[in-house]
Amino acid sequence: LPLSFAQRRLWFIHQLEGLSATYNMPLVLRLRGGLDVSALGLAMADVVERHESLRTVFPSVEGTPHQVIVPADQADFGWAVVDSVGWSAQRLEDAVAELVRYEFDLAVEVPLRARLFVVGVDEYVLVLAMHHIACDGWSFAPLARDLGAAYSARCAGAVPGWDPLPVQYVDYTLWQREYLGDIDDPGSELAEQVGFWERGLAGLPERLELPTDRPYPLVASYRGAAVPVEWPVR
Repeated sequence: LPLSFAQRRLWFIHQLEGLSATYNMPLVLRLRGGLDVSALGLAMADVVERHESLRTVFPSVEGTPHQVIVPADQADFGWAVVDSVGWSAQRLEDAVAELVRYEFDLAVEVPLRARLFVVGVDEYVLVLAMHHIACDGWSFAPLARDLGAAYSARCAGAVPGWDPLPVQYVDYTLWQREYLGDIDDPGSELAEQVGFWERGLAGLPERLELPTDRPYPLVASYRGAAVPVEWPVR
């Protein structure tokens, strides 16, 4: 199966950087109250089975990447329950950060890691680390919704009663490839769009040189910070 153009971009960056956590998308939830840990583990597996993107690997053959959907019963997403009772806040924070910065090998590993930290009586921290090649910011809401539905079902001793998804991401990939066509075909939509931007960007500098207080690093570190700024009305 081919990659979508968005997946191919992220795959290329992954090859360029090597193993890196730059494009990880973490979700950390602090849970309080009674929790059926076994049911949660089963619910996580249910969600991975439901969403093919969470159990897809990206091997390459002679430099060309492909996506391979791993059978649900073979998709190892690293689920573990960690007894962290008595840990200091710093130790817990470090453990969460270590998982969030997990370096995925996309050729052989599914793009999800999940772990539950048992912090105390009726207190837990659920950590999910996902690679951007499998999800984006819009993915969190349906993921949380499906996890909640699966957990409720498992707590009741049942399996989720949801209908199969009518479309998976690979269906979009195949549609996109068919719609855009081949770059070598001058009459294709892809060739037309690429040509439009090549003409529009012709002659522009490769990088916008803005004044900075220090030189650009030779290798991007991707470290950053949030700086609040208030602009006057006038």
